[in-house]
Amino acid sequence: MQYQTQMEAAKTDIITPEMEIAAKDEYISTETLRQLIADGQIAIPKNINHKCGHPKAIGSMLSTKINVNLGASKDCADFDVELLKVAQAEHFGADAIMDLSTFGDTRAFRKKLSGTCKAALGSVPIYDALVYYDKDLDKITADEWMSIARMHAEDGMDFMTIHCGMNRATAARFKKNRDRLTNIVSRGGSLMFAWMEMTGQENPFYERYDELLSICRQYDVTLSLGDACRPGCGHDANDATQMEELITLGELTKVAWEQDVQVIIEGPGHMPLNQIAANMQLQKTLCHGAPYYVLGPLVTDIAPGYDHITSAIGGTVAAANGAAFLCYVTPAEHLRLPNEQDVKDGIIAAKIAAHAADIAKGIPHAVDRDNEMSKARQEVDWEKMYTLAIDPEKARKMHDESTPECSDTCTMCGKFCAMRNMNLILNGEKVMSNDS
Repeated sequence: MQYQTQMEAAKTDIITPEMEIAAKDEYISTETLRQLIADGQIAIPKNINHKCGHPKAIGSMLSTKINVNLGASKDCADFDVELLKVAQAEHFGADAIMDLSTFGDTRAFRKKLSGTCKAALGSVPIYDALVYYDKDLDKITADEWMSIARMHAEDGMDFMTIHCGMNRATAARFKKNRDRLTNIVSRGGSLMFAWMEMTGQENPFYERYDELLSICRQYDVTLSLGDACRPGCGHDANDATQMEELITLGELTKVAWEQDVQVIIEGPGHMPLNQIAANMQLQKTLCHGAPYYVLGPLVTDIAPGYDHITSAIGGTVAAANGAAFLCYVTPAEHLRLPNEQDVKDGIIAAKIAAHAADIAKGIPHAVDRDNEMSKARQEVDWEKMYTLAIDPEKARKMHDESTPECSDTCTMCGKFCAMRNMNLILNGEKVMSNDS
């Protein structure tokens, strides 16, 4: 039987090759995975034109996935540098890469990615419209907005962020309740808000939602429903505007599922630590259990230069309480376009957050690597420790930067190393103060 999307296949009891791969990766049965995809609780973003991609399943009951944002801007328009970041992202195990380019030959870059990159690929067509059409925002037509979405689907994007929930009703609520400190911080959301204000028209992605779903269905694009009204600071978290949009996204989710289009829901943003778990439950209820994709959340607003840390703290709590997909945040967030080192630091922080959450959730085999690391530490097996580390190169470099008194220890403890001394005494050997 022929099928167009992973969800359509799942609803008709078909196990696709992508499901087979993802189920093996997640240590679950293909039938369990199929049923959860049919129910919308799991998505496998896999565009039919992204031939080289390795299918990844996204859902709260699975291992937490991470996404890496990159892309050129007018001030930093070197796509060769962006390709180095792509290679680095794949090297460190990113599950998805989003191209957020806002300058240059963006389509050539997307096609390069879809032809070579195994990670799931995402994009935000709203950004690209201004680049591609090269005209004032209010001169872009509704037809052109839809055409740019189709172009990204044709180019092999596995998931597309579309700000469908920023409609005129949401905009009116935002304007009525002006108690936010940071207004609308989503780039795509602010552009669509401005377009509606300047033209007086409804958001075409909301008004012509069925047409958008038809595009997604044709190429099996997972629709990432963008949170235009996500909070841009802790003060604005979980306010009326955010909730208004989340309710709309839940309604749009059910419509998409009726058309066999997979959905993930984008979320905050910035949020105090004590509000994160409740927000995850709200999303689960209002959006019917669709996979939740969060940026952070950043738990404090005073750490520019260290927002990969504030994000990892919030991301761990979010994923442990139901978020399925973490978008990394780099140390350069709020400051500049990230460089290669920033990308690495952001990835490592996000992977730590995702892994810590997986242990908390009891994901099958999540703790295996930690147990192996513990054994290697007890055995003082440095090579094994390096192999098991999230960043082996850094672990090796830091250990080798100084020479310990005892060759099998490090300069923190030297001959006082508890692991080494316990091994000696339990093997019937003496621990001596002058032992070298």
